[in-house]
Amino acid sequence: MDPVQAIIQQQIESGTFMASAQQSATPSENPNQDGEGENEEEIEETKKTGGNILPIWGNKVTMNLNTLVLENIRESYYYKNNLVEMDTFQELIEQIFYQVKHLEPWEKGTRRLQGMTGMCGGVRGVGAGGVVSSAYCILYRLFNLKITKKQLISMLNSKQSVYIRGIGFMYIRYTQPPADLWYWFETYLDDDREIDPKSGGGDCMTFGQLVRAMINKLDWYGTLFPRIPVPIQKDIDEKFQERKRFQFQQEDDWNQSEQQEKIQEDPIAQLPKVSRCKHHLRHHHCRKHRKICPKKAKRFELS
Repeated sequence: MDPVQAIIQQQIESGTFMASAQQSATPSENPNQDGEGENEEEIEETKKTGGNILPIWGNKVTMNLNTLVLENIRESYYYKNNLVEMDTFQELIEQIFYQVKHLEPWEKGTRRLQGMTGMCGGVRGVGAGGVVSSAYCILYRLFNLKITKKQLISMLNSKQSVYIRGIGFMYIRYTQPPADLWYWFETYLDDDREIDPKSGGGDCMTFGQLVRAMINKLDWYGTLFPRIPVPIQKDIDEKFQERKRFQFQQEDDWNQSEQQEKIQEDPIAQLPKVSRCKHHLRHHHCRKHRKICPKKAKRFELS
């Protein structure tokens, strides 16, 4: 027997024949084994934005929350006995779906404001607190869980609940660098899906209006968002102006194209109308007017 055939026969009998070739082919057979179920669009998004890790701007412990709100979150029964035990992103999303009904920091009717005046009146989240909302408890738990950029994008585009999206935008406003806010919010400025962030209802708005309020205002239902540096705020205002000018230009172009289409369809309708004197418009059937009107008088005399 040929030596090569003898070696092959031994490998077949021991079960090791072509084993090395199969091992080298295994990774190429299932290249997405580690990233199974990933959305291609989300992968491209994370590549554009520099990876899947979210930076944290400001205080990396308090999440830039108001001190009173933060203390009430940490002492909350819901946070200490339920949320702390949840270690997965999906569990917290389910909590938002079932527990969150508004985006205010306090539950309706629980703030104690009697006898508080000035800065102690709680207008800016400095006065007496109340029962902190489930939305802010979950928001702080998401912060401690260190969610990824891909998970945050999935919240912004969620179709399960408007409050999942709302908490996603709040997470951006509290934790992301001010220079990145325009990048995050620009896509949603014309989003016409509605949400009511007020406890008890009565303040319905579109998501476009929601993100505009988050960029342009610090006050948020009795608390404050982190302050945006003045140079960055000026840059954001300029981008709003550029965006408005671009929209006006688009409207003008659309109106001009619409007028041209009407002219092509009915050119006679666009001919200038014959002007008449105001007197003639009121008395064009009256014989007396034929003598008073200068043009009619001349024709009457000639006839």
